[in-house]
Amino acid sequence: MKILNLHGYKGSSENCACTTLCEMGFEVLSPELEYDNCLPEEILQTLDKAVTQNNIDLIVGTSLGGFYGAVLSARTKLPAIFINPCLMPFVYLPRLGFQMSTDPFIPLFGELINIDKQNISVIVGGKDEIIDSHDFTENFFANERFRIVPDGKHSGATLPLKEYFTDVISCYSKEKNDKRCYF
Repeated sequence: MKILNLHGYKGSSENCACTTLCEMGFEVLSPELEYDNCLPEEILQTLDKAVTQNNIDLIVGTSLGGFYGAVLSARTKLPAIFINPCLMPFVYLPRLGFQMSTDPFIPLFGELINIDKQNISVIVGGKDEIIDSHDFTENFFANERFRIVPDGKHSGATLPLKEYFTDVISCYSKEKNDKRCYF
């Protein structure tokens, strides 16, 4: 299985999700994304090319990478796993020092209506210090694979990623005829 890993704002391509997935034996493409220097649509065009050229099977996105992963999943219909996704970057990025206009994120947010919610798995920290509420995310992606880790924070290092990936990635394996999994 080939996985596209998308890091968060001011994060690293070698984030906890990437490290965990590699340790689990998956083939992971984890590009370094220049969120401060590119328009959102330019980033999505780059990611779309990466998906096509590398025959990606699954998207994993952390924080802002979760937003890009959600839009990409809506466009490509690929399954995805999100870690503390920042689905409303136009709200949170200005708080984190983002200097560009957040207006281009608004129409992209509208594309989330096209996502197959049963193709999505989400894990969030109950004590996330960056995204003060995951209520929208929980309501939007309400399925059997949505998990809240009560003491988890925004960093993937505070979440049981290996256990979560083990539980949910099998739902998306190519060997299964139905790529959806219910718990």
